[in-house]
Amino acid sequence: MKYKGSCHCGKVAFEAEGEIKSATACNCSICSRKGSLLWFVPREQLTVLTPEKDIGTYTFNKQVIKHRFCQTCGIHPYGEGTDPKGNKVAAINVRCIEGIDLASVPVQNFDGRSL
Repeated sequence: MKYKGSCHCGKVAFEAEGEIKSATACNCSICSRKGSLLWFVPREQLTVLTPEKDIGTYTFNKQVIKHRFCQTCGIHPYGEGTDPKGNKVAAINVRCIEGIDLASVPVQNFDGRSL
């Protein structure tokens, strides 16, 4: 299935393909503040529709995850990184996907604070 999403103002827009079977709520220092619910997909399943120059990037700690955000409204619609096997992945904030019934998405908690 193809999903469309964006930040609040719509400047950072994307499409993602796949099936949302669950979302992850992480308790690390940034995720707990943002309140994101993350859906992980292979990076090639995410199509960013916004020019790179219009997307902000924040990294911290080990500098391995690119937390992507809108420089206008501040919303973080997705992040980019690498999984433990070395595959490129996207972490899409399901709260930024159009038409999602969040109550129907099972949420798994992840203890990112312990990493």
